[in-house]
Amino acid sequence: MAKRKLQLGRPAALPASPGKAVLDRVANPHPGTNYVARFTAPEFTTLCPITGQPDFAHLVIDYVPRRFLVESKSLKFYLASFRNHGAFHEDCTVAIGKKLFALLKPKWLRIGGYWYPRGGMPIDVFWQAGKLPAGVWVPDQGVAPYRGRG
Repeated sequence: MAKRKLQLGRPAALPASPGKAVLDRVANPHPGTNYVARFTAPEFTTLCPITGQPDFAHLVIDYVPRRFLVESKSLKFYLASFRNHGAFHEDCTVAIGKKLFALLKPKWLRIGGYWYPRGGMPIDVFWQAGKLPAGVWVPDQGVAPYRGRG
């Protein structure tokens, strides 16, 4: 079976849905070192599965890799594939975390989904898996609680 080429360094089309998106992984150049890699997506968009209205979130993904890193172009395309996908906030956040955890098999991963309010109520969703190695510095995700116009 031929090895599939990475999306990195070549033209790639935006996937039609999260189910059609492909996440790529690359070798971790420091597999014996515990460190945190962070991806922040401050303009994540999906659709409400009931009304079709757009929903927006600020996602923060932290993980301590083992053998693999997620390739950033494929992650951007995967996250963008949610733009026309209808799902609740909880489903999107947890599904992204689970897919990354299954692909990378990191020592530890967490995702924070800080959703902007629609209908007057923000919903924040948090998921993590694995065990954070002792002594690893994990900064705060840096997303302030929703305050409205204050």
